Amino acid sequence: MEAENSEVAALVEKFTGFHAAISKLPSLSPSPQVDALFTELVAACVPSSPVDVTKLGPEAQEMRQDLIRLCSTAEGLLEAHYSDMLTALDSPLDHLGRLPYFDNYINLSKLENDLLAGHMAAPARVAFIGSGPLPFSSLFLATYHLPDTRFDNYDRCSVANGRAMKVGAADVRSRMPFHTAEVADLTSELGAYDVVFLAALVGMTSEEKANTIAHLGKHMADGAVLVARSAHGARAFLYPVVELDDIGRGGFQVLAVHHPAGDEVFNSFIVAQKVKI
Repeated sequence: MEAENSEVAALVEKFTGFHAAISKLPSLSPSPQVDALFTELVAACVPSSPVDVTKLGPEAQEMRQDLIRLCSTAEGLLEAHYSDMLTALDSPLDHLGRLPYFDNYINLSKLENDLLAGHMAAPARVAFIGSGPLPFSSLFLATYHLPDTRFDNYDRCSVANGRAMKVGAADVRSRMPFHTAEVADLTSELGAYDVVFLAALVGMTSEEKANTIAHLGKHMADGAVLVARSAHGARAFLYPVVELDDIGRGGFQVLAVHHPAGDEVFNSFIVAQKVKI
């Protein structure tokens, strides 16, 4: 136990250092300095760790919450940068490999599709909430795994949607409309979907996550499936954690939980089904 506590303390100290360094950056837009620092930060999250961020003290919790905010801003700027770069090219899909962590998006979409396929037939309609300016998740699922499925993408930022709708082949874009909306404003629309994906950065705190899941549970159709991106171990310094208890309280039954292993960089995710009340 003492060794574990020492390891957690060392990890908190390391991420406190990252937080301090990132906070001093004049801009979070992609640059050699920003890219190098965030590459180092992500690498520090990959090894398995005994840390449970819910048990950290108030000072560490405050640092972690601000680090998540900074990472969210940087991720949005990174996606916007690469979205603009790709759509300036004649064939954007031929150049997707330029994006950092491209392989991780490929692997994540395959894992999520495989888990879904184990619990349901191919969905007719899917919603992706928090699609962002570079909607790789829905793009890869629509292109490589679910060629007959309609993907409705929701983001609260109209500028992000404007960028996103330019990415992808024309036949795929025809099945991927984009809507500008806050998740809290989606009600009757949610009942039309067989699957709803909830992006990792929709809801930046545990309370916001819980409220979002409760809202989805209230309006999704009985039997529909929720795929919620989460975080585990040291990755929880970069992304909010979805608590399984909140999934249950939201009216869902957990079907599967996947935590990345080895050198996988992507998020954890939870697959759950709306229970008829």
